[in-house]
Amino acid sequence: MDNRKFLSMLGLAMKARKVVSGEVAVETAVKAGKAKLVIIAEDASENTKKNYRDMAHYYKVPVYEGVPKADLGLAIGKASRAAIAVLDDGFSKLILKGLSDKTMRE
Repeated sequence: MDNRKFLSMLGLAMKARKVVSGEVAVETAVKAGKAKLVIIAEDASENTKKNYRDMAHYYKVPVYEGVPKADLGLAIGKASRAAIAVLDDGFSKLILKGLSDKTMRE
């Protein structure tokens, strides 16, 4: 899946209210078992990436990295974002299906 299609899918998920962003919202969604996919910006700090990776790994939520903060925020109609969580099985499966195994971590 190219980045444009990927970002378009995130925009649709946001319009359907199936995406949360912001540190507290993403962490709450993951810990509550609502997050189906965590997307971390490639240009987030190493500490931020590690925190989200560790949390997602502990709660067995797939993680994708590979989009700049600005593009991630633009896709969901907000300012740049370090991470977002997809809350819907359907959207997360479509996104995961189109992504390369190299970029996925679990």
